[in-house]
Amino acid sequence: MSSCALNAELPVASPEDLATICASVRSGATPAAVRVEAFLARIAQHDGVIHAFNEVHADAARARARAIDKMVASGRDPGSLAGCVIAMKDNIVMREGHTTCSSKMLANYRSPFDATAVEMLYEAGAIVIGKTNLDEFAMGSSTENSAFGATRNPWDSSRVPGGSSGGSAAAVAAGFCDAALGSDTGGSIRQPAALCGCVGFKPTYGRISRYGLVAFGSSLDQIGPFATTVRNAALVYDAIVGSDARDSTSADAPCEPLAPLVDRPLASLRIGVPREYRSEANSPAVAQVLERAISAARAIGAEIIDIELPLTDIGISTYYVIAPAEASSNLARYDGIRYGHRAKLSPGDDLEDLYSKSRAEGFGPEVQRRIMLGTYVLSSGYYDAYYKRALQARRLIKEEFDRAFASCDVVLGPTSPVAAFPFGGKTDPLSMYLCDVYTVNTNIAGIPGISINGGFADEAGTRLPVGLQLQAPAFAEETLLRAARMLEIALA
Repeated sequence: MSSCALNAELPVASPEDLATICASVRSGATPAAVRVEAFLARIAQHDGVIHAFNEVHADAARARARAIDKMVASGRDPGSLAGCVIAMKDNIVMREGHTTCSSKMLANYRSPFDATAVEMLYEAGAIVIGKTNLDEFAMGSSTENSAFGATRNPWDSSRVPGGSSGGSAAAVAAGFCDAALGSDTGGSIRQPAALCGCVGFKPTYGRISRYGLVAFGSSLDQIGPFATTVRNAALVYDAIVGSDARDSTSADAPCEPLAPLVDRPLASLRIGVPREYRSEANSPAVAQVLERAISAARAIGAEIIDIELPLTDIGISTYYVIAPAEASSNLARYDGIRYGHRAKLSPGDDLEDLYSKSRAEGFGPEVQRRIMLGTYVLSSGYYDAYYKRALQARRLIKEEFDRAFASCDVVLGPTSPVAAFPFGGKTDPLSMYLCDVYTVNTNIAGIPGISINGGFADEAGTRLPVGLQLQAPAFAEETLLRAARMLEIALA
């Protein structure tokens, strides 16, 4: 284990091969129950500082581990993820415990069903150890917007872990689990993975069922895994990928297992590096890590191709029209009557008072801001000027990526323009939104993206990880993961 620069008591996890671990559980050499107890002890010791979890499901995890060990003892195979301990972002529903979206609006909500991704993990023999913290309703880039308190970065507890899936990223980085699931609407898997020094993988839109994911932006949301290595992320991805009749946006596309393929180098890898990704907005450390990655890629025989993605700069404005518009619609159901927190009324209050008080009490400032923005851009007189125009820009962004991929296999750049920043370091909403400048267009175009750890920055005496992002054409997950694995090994 390595230690945090300012917090030696908070060790950061070392990568272990998940396939080897699961094979050991399936053979009976490593009891799943022993693994669960080790993770529970680590969480008990360190999560009081990190706050990666909203809930730890200790009893349920122990019971599932015992069931897996009994299957092994009886000669049955529990599955490819036997004994793999998973943390679940608290906007993915489970029968066990609560699903709160880190919001007062859903503080007491218990789901009557499991999300498809959760069902598939159970079928593969995985164990869910708890629900992780997030920016409320997945709206944020720092996990400071949680109604239950912020999550801290395991590398330096004075800094943010990124967001919105900051709890899942921190849980993996701190060694509280083998892997975790998050959701990515504009970078919410990749950006916290970058800031916490782990791998975060957002597959093509539709690859993984969204059934049971609490909706934020329905045309953008995608579930994906966090892990310590590309190989481990691929193994978890293999367990949850596939079409689902319960999700109308689920893609009916071939999805062969990719974990066995990721260590096969690509014979002729063409890496596109956009001029726009070498922006002056990048911190010096981020710029240095990117140039080192380019040199490492050349050293392993990859061809580096200079490309342009001129619409990168309009991605944030496009995203912050489309995503809030969809959020405004999706969150309308939380009115204090059908769903969510219900305010206490005063004498003389009417139905409109119930709606307004319930939503004002239940939603935090960032969620309220986005609902109002989304309602505005959808309103009469503004729909054509904002929402329709954003949809036109979305089509142009997708076409721009299509042209880029005609000359390269993957696109390389920073995941975030900065490393992990201090709490309260970005009080202006726009400065926070710009943390996702390199990630939002991946969702807008519906293509897959992955963040790997590219190196480290030294800031104010703290060693902080810096993420690198790779993007590939839609449904080219094999190419993306193999390229990411090649670069991961070259940078090790």
